[in-house]
Amino acid sequence: MHADGQSSLLTYVVTTIVILVIFAVRWRRMSRLRPLKIERLWILPALFAVVVGVTFANAPPVGWGWAFCVAALLLGGALGWTRGKLMRITVDPDTHALSQSSSPAAMLFILAIVAVRQGARAGGAGWLHLDTLAMTDMLMSLALGLFAAQRLEMFLRARRMLTTARGPVIPR
Repeated sequence: MHADGQSSLLTYVVTTIVILVIFAVRWRRMSRLRPLKIERLWILPALFAVVVGVTFANAPPVGWGWAFCVAALLLGGALGWTRGKLMRITVDPDTHALSQSSSPAAMLFILAIVAVRQGARAGGAGWLHLDTLAMTDMLMSLALGLFAAQRLEMFLRARRMLTTARGPVIPR
């Protein structure tokens, strides 16, 4: 085996071990309820949208790169909406405080996305005839769609749950 083959294999082994350790730690914390502040769900997608906007303003995608970025954004939106639906949201019946916790399905979903990404990395992007910048643009678009749709789904569902918990408003 060549030195390149050994270093490539070592890279995948180390990456896999790091990912498994991170997921093991996250898996233990998953059952804990964390406060959910629906008025703050927009912050991460907005900040990331600014980063993507600045990046695209400095080095915009060219040609088919735009189409691939839009497709990645839509795919990220679909994946984010699915991940948002997998998040557990609860409402305290007395205080109406919202809480969230990750579900095992949400963690496995992210693990599957990481596995697909690793597989794509191993296969390379040569078959798409895209350069590194185009791949980065598409991954940023995918992440933006994922963050925005996940947070939007969680916001809408939490707001519905809160309205239901508070009961109907009876005019006097």
